[in-house]
Amino acid sequence: MANFMRDSVVKYACSCGILNPISKLFFCRHCPNLRCGFCVCHEVDSHFCSNCLENIPSSEVRHKKNCCASCFDCPCCQNTLSPRATTVIVSRKPEESDSDSSKGDSSKVITKKMYYLSCLACRWTSRDVGIPDQVVATGAWPENECAYQTRFNALSEYYQAVVQQDRKEKQEYLRRKAPRSHKFPSLTNRTGLTVSIIRRQMGWSDKNTQKAKPVNIAPSQQIDDVGELPDAIFTEGINLRNITSIKQRHNQPSEQPFDISKLYPQRRCMWIKRSLRCRQCEHNVIKPEYHPTSVKYRIQLFASYHVPDVLLVKCEQPLQPGQLNSVILKLSNPTMHDMVIKIVDLPSIADNPSGKVTEEFKRFCSIKDTSLTGSNAMDSIKSLTGSSSLTGPSSLSGSSLIRQSFIYEEPRVVTQVVNCKLLPLEKAFTLNLRDDSKEFDEETQTQTEELKFIVWRKANKVLLRLNFIPQSDLKRYDEVYLGFSMLYTYVNTVTINPEKKEPTTHDLNCRVYIKVGQISKIN
Repeated sequence: MANFMRDSVVKYACSCGILNPISKLFFCRHCPNLRCGFCVCHEVDSHFCSNCLENIPSSEVRHKKNCCASCFDCPCCQNTLSPRATTVIVSRKPEESDSDSSKGDSSKVITKKMYYLSCLACRWTSRDVGIPDQVVATGAWPENECAYQTRFNALSEYYQAVVQQDRKEKQEYLRRKAPRSHKFPSLTNRTGLTVSIIRRQMGWSDKNTQKAKPVNIAPSQQIDDVGELPDAIFTEGINLRNITSIKQRHNQPSEQPFDISKLYPQRRCMWIKRSLRCRQCEHNVIKPEYHPTSVKYRIQLFASYHVPDVLLVKCEQPLQPGQLNSVILKLSNPTMHDMVIKIVDLPSIADNPSGKVTEEFKRFCSIKDTSLTGSNAMDSIKSLTGSSSLTGPSSLSGSSLIRQSFIYEEPRVVTQVVNCKLLPLEKAFTLNLRDDSKEFDEETQTQTEELKFIVWRKANKVLLRLNFIPQSDLKRYDEVYLGFSMLYTYVNTVTINPEKKEPTTHDLNCRVYIKVGQISKIN
């Protein structure tokens, strides 16, 4: 909590080489490795409005341009607008007044309930821009149509047709260029692939489809005469309260009004709930609940629930270059099993060549689509049909039914330079499991003989002392960074092998970098 609004002094190195605090990291139990925001795939689960909490399907969201139909934002302060009710006196119609006078009611006016939009933060109302009051509170508010909306729609349709035509021409060119190893593929409908789908997957043009041609539209014309500035702009004073800010203009990109009297309410943008998936094993790391009102998770594999948490307590002495110093670190075990932890020095470049790390990380971060190559497709078709007659020149061994895409995330070298030498601990120590009941236990713990570097221990927490020596070439006010590798045991309750249902123990390793402080006045 001391670093809630500041940058954390303790950072962990992800498997891709990016430094992040433990609160921004995830842990995949199937790999098992640390994952950051670049090591996972982001998938949109649902769209909802943060004001009315309405859950909307993805197809409807695209139709509504990612905006809610009943909620509006204030154009001045971007807060949510609230409908306010008011009574309006309306005169009766002549035929209604005649019928009421015959019944004995001689009043000629009636009161009617109307609604308008108001901002509770800046007191902006829809009446300021001349929007008439509505009979209902939601669903009937007029929108400020863009003057160039027709032109935008025509350009969008034109470029969509151009892209579609270019794609078909490219497929036709590749089809003509590729050698034909077979002429009539022996695939039937019982394999689940129709002829039309097979032709499209193999890059052949469908016989029933018609070539879409771009519709000719009028090109844009350049105007040389843009007009002159009015004379009043140089003589009259400017009231900054009536001029819109840059943020207000960007919120209305179609008009970009200069005067605040032309600001119209904007529909509230949709929010999303997203799930995160590991790039190596493609298992979910984060999976939220589907309902918008729920803040719980179905799957929440945050690193703070599986990796030992390291906190910097204090530095015992002022930092001096070339002199022995020590820091007090607090380690916590968030799991329900004991951990054996050992702190060693960071590995050198000779121990872990960069080429090996690059190839391993490319293999981890490759996203493979669930696609079928030619040989895999034939194997699956043979298993379905039970026939071995699909071999020979008419096979699909040289073709690809679905394009296979790979996304590589290049590993990044840790840019943080460690400018002090760590004195590793001579032995490993055990960190007890997490037990919430021990937090309220008033019984005194039995005195046991601890290792020399352990200062204090209680429940699943321990304080230890790490000795280090800053480099002798450091100057005053230079930051001192300490780095070490933390080897720990992790008990994985998720069993990958169905035959072995017992939890498995893994020996894991993570790199930790700590900003100890600045070099004080050199004696």
